[in-house]
Amino acid sequence: MNRREFNHLLFMSGAVAVSGVGLGRPAFAQAAEGGLTAIIQPEPPILQLALNQQTPTGVVGGKIYESLLSYDLKLTPGPQLAESWEMSEDGLTYTFHLVKNAKWHDGEPFTAADVVFTCDDFLKEVHPRARATFDRCESITAPDDYTVVFKLKEPFAPFLLAFETSSAPMVPKHLYEGEDYRNSEHNQTPIGTGPFKFNEWVRGSHIHLQAFDEYYGEGQPHLTEIYYRVIPDAASRSVALETGEAQLAQWGDVETFDVERLSALPHLTMTTEGYEFFSPVSWLEFNCRNKPMDDKRFRQAVMHLIDREFIRDRILFGLARVATGPIASTTRFYDGDVKQYELSIEKATALLDEMGLTPGSDGNRVTIDYPVPPYGETWVRTAEFIRQALAQGGINVNLISTDVAGWASAVSNWEFDITTNMLYQFGDPALGVARTYVSSNIRKGVMFTNTAGYSNPEVDRLFAEAAVATSDDTRQQLYSEVQKLLVEEVPVAWLTENQYPTIYDNRLEDLIVSATGANGNFASAKYAG
Repeated sequence: MNRREFNHLLFMSGAVAVSGVGLGRPAFAQAAEGGLTAIIQPEPPILQLALNQQTPTGVVGGKIYESLLSYDLKLTPGPQLAESWEMSEDGLTYTFHLVKNAKWHDGEPFTAADVVFTCDDFLKEVHPRARATFDRCESITAPDDYTVVFKLKEPFAPFLLAFETSSAPMVPKHLYEGEDYRNSEHNQTPIGTGPFKFNEWVRGSHIHLQAFDEYYGEGQPHLTEIYYRVIPDAASRSVALETGEAQLAQWGDVETFDVERLSALPHLTMTTEGYEFFSPVSWLEFNCRNKPMDDKRFRQAVMHLIDREFIRDRILFGLARVATGPIASTTRFYDGDVKQYELSIEKATALLDEMGLTPGSDGNRVTIDYPVPPYGETWVRTAEFIRQALAQGGINVNLISTDVAGWASAVSNWEFDITTNMLYQFGDPALGVARTYVSSNIRKGVMFTNTAGYSNPEVDRLFAEAAVATSDDTRQQLYSEVQKLLVEEVPVAWLTENQYPTIYDNRLEDLIVSATGANGNFASAKYAG
């Protein structure tokens, strides 16, 4: 009896009703057969995780691709494609010892040559965060097929946090070497080392992943398949969870106003664990190249006009904290002792008047365009609220609806005035925070860089020195200084530290086991016996 036959027998009893069979609705993966149906919304633009790090791509791609390390809920590194590692006393050399039985989904062996190719070539060309990390390396070498040595030019304190899957997804050298990475035919049929391999993508309907029978993790994966269903309508997503047609929703799949009701259902469990590595911060982003966004007084005025507690309480229904600046309170080196922007129309209008931005006959001082992120009703409601809030200061906001690809194109190509965005912290400010504010990361056409176009040499210096400092006390001093400076200049208007719910069938075990949660590889996930 093979694993799939065993799972079928084990879960057949009592599973049919909850999985959605017999309810007159299509059921993709059956819990009775060890399968999982999850919601994905919006639909990913691509599944090649090295080329796209938007949330939907990370959720699905995290089952296909892997990196060298995993991270527990306290961000302690653990093994993945590397079974062990060591660092030299001077902090300049990191040696990784790879697992010896990992294979790519096409059956080819995974070796150190793939790691060197991925980190020294592929990612440096296409991945905004990885490029900054691996440019710090003097050399990346493979002494043998299962050893990789990274030698740094200078110490980089968070280097071991740089091997999370979306930060450094390994790609197969034998398929991509010599290819045009961004336009390779292999991007349409992703090949990774993860516990699930790509089988089918019916656009607008679903993405189907199958268990990889030659996965190196002994006895893993336990699930036989995963269907990610694309369900654009928020009410339909909630119904799918209620009826058991879907057994999992993550990130913003469930609108915040539905979380409490669904969490109370007897067959579902809700957790906010599994987002520690990301610690997402949302903000109103300014295109600092355009007037009047290029004047910090305008940006400060906007901060005074937005009631962020209203966003927390009435739009996010308590699933957030009010952000105080660029570093989340859940991330190392946070400092909340920064300038505060209380809600004050009077202070906002005084700043706008000082700029000479006077109201016209219609009461409007300026009209600006706001492409709305297409990630669900919560983002739409936030945009509508911000439009109303800014109108109190005479700022007329033109909301523009778009799809995922269109929004990403507008932001990455600097074709916007303001928009809302949300970026991850990745466990350390040097990895997830600095990239938004340093001038060296102003890269047109590349998402999740310094798309605001903000530039300040002092900010550049502080972030650069903090990244290479070896003392935590020194790093804290530098990061405290840069937080105060940025909050004064407001390159973006920080809104909230978002806390996302993962809602899942309560028969699922070992689903959320790492700091990357639903973006993890699900190798250990299984149904209770």
